[in-house]
Amino acid sequence: MKIKLTVLGLAATATLASAQIFTTNIASTGGTILDNNPVGLTETFTATDLAGAITNISINLDITGGFNGDLYAYLAGPQGQLAILLNRPGITSGNPYGSGDAGLDITLTETATVNIHDYAANPGSYFLSGGVVTGTSSFLADGRNVNPLLDGGTIDGTATTTGLSGINNTLGDGVWTLFIADLAPGGGNATLSSAMLTIMTTVPEPQTWLMMGGGIGIYCLMRRRRIVG
Repeated sequence: MKIKLTVLGLAATATLASAQIFTTNIASTGGTILDNNPVGLTETFTATDLAGAITNISINLDITGGFNGDLYAYLAGPQGQLAILLNRPGITSGNPYGSGDAGLDITLTETATVNIHDYAANPGSYFLSGGVVTGTSSFLADGRNVNPLLDGGTIDGTATTTGLSGINNTLGDGVWTLFIADLAPGGGNATLSSAMLTIMTTVPEPQTWLMMGGGIGIYCLMRRRRIVG
């Protein structure tokens, strides 16, 4: 499913002191995530008119049903960006199956304090609503860039270095891909009810360029007067 992004601009003018910020939001209707099927579900989103480099990125996932410990998901960007969003939440050397809750309605950001992989070990970070895990604030993306079919100890022990923050300072225009799969039997099919990606970028303030242009103009005028005189 390919969805066009709309850009909401908070335009800075010559009188504003803050930099221009563009926020891009997308939403999708999603589909079925088949149980124990590595083909998974893919959504593509096309971002256009994003000026400047990315300074912040977050994604909301609304997934119902299934078995959370079976889920693997990543976000790939048009410039080769990659963030591992989910890598078998809750799986550890002592828990080879991962978290047994059925669904996630969460926001993954780069500024949260609890990693989504560890949500079950942090009871205050979430609550259950009809069996679906809902974050009381938000979570860090999993970030463990390792084969999700490996043993729980290896997955859990992998460094969380491939998260959302690694996408900062890159360009956002182009096609973004969200991939989600269920990689273990049992628990049944899950459903991606919706996904929302927010990308923020900043560009130099118009006020700055206006002042620079004015300064150059004044300098040229003064220099010309000196030559004439």
